[in-house]
Amino acid sequence: MQPLIAILIVIGCVFGGFVIHGGNIAVIWQPIELLIILGAGLGAILLANPKHVLSEMLLQLRKVVARRKAGEEFQRQLLLLMYELLQTAAGGLKALDAHVEAPQESALFKRYPLVLEEPKLLHFIVDNFRLMAMGKINAHELEGVLEQELEAIHEELSQPARSLGKVAEAMPGFGILAAVLGIVTAMTSVADGAGTGEIAMMVAAAMVGTFIGILFCYGLFDPLASMMKQVVHEEMAAMESVKVVLVTHVAGKPPLLAIDAGRRLVQLNIKPSFARLEGWINKLGEPGGEDGEAPRRRSTDRMEGERSAA
Repeated sequence: MQPLIAILIVIGCVFGGFVIHGGNIAVIWQPIELLIILGAGLGAILLANPKHVLSEMLLQLRKVVARRKAGEEFQRQLLLLMYELLQTAAGGLKALDAHVEAPQESALFKRYPLVLEEPKLLHFIVDNFRLMAMGKINAHELEGVLEQELEAIHEELSQPARSLGKVAEAMPGFGILAAVLGIVTAMTSVADGAGTGEIAMMVAAAMVGTFIGILFCYGLFDPLASMMKQVVHEEMAAMESVKVVLVTHVAGKPPLLAIDAGRRLVQLNIKPSFARLEGWINKLGEPGGEDGEAPRRRSTDRMEGERSAA
């Protein structure tokens, strides 16, 4: 909703100011200029990017429009999922395999639907739990592997925003291109004996091309590229949190402290306190989490033991 409101503000202020200044809004409607500018921009995007980058660009643009931020509920589900996976891993690798091999069918993962809706994050989680289950790996080695993987993921996810930013920079040039073609048409009309008024209208229509190119650059494409970067930042922050949880766990820390290490990487406006995190974990044993009072007591006792171990 916010991006749509912002676009309406840009359009309303620019064209509203033009009308208040005495301009005729009908003059701005130049479909041929739009065809030249948008067609050139679309062609440049298709020429510069392989299919998988174009698919990711469309996905990120949909996320920008929907603008469902990774809020506190998402962080709660992610941290609790990681806690339950660490507890399951402590009970044996076979029990863990039952969940990470088919997360979409796992009852554990189904309790956290917001995480299931993020395929890249889900893939990152299950892949690295498999890595931990395959053999012995120390915290330093795991951290190095995960840092390299995250660097590669960030590079790939950032490419659509960079590409759209390049096209945004080119839009004024495409606008000038459309304007030049319009001037060429106007000058040709002079040779054909067109009247002064007709030529003036053609020159005005040509200048609209420059206006459209600048408007699309600074009023639409560049802000969209910036918002796509923010979407990538949110996705990477979730993966960084998972990385820290896994590295801390492999270093020998109890699950509660491993989850708290991941909590510390959550952005400030939605970061839960340690007490709130404890409250979430305590509720795992209540009705709606595990069943019955005894499991709730076991969860509390387990956390007390983790504090003592720390």
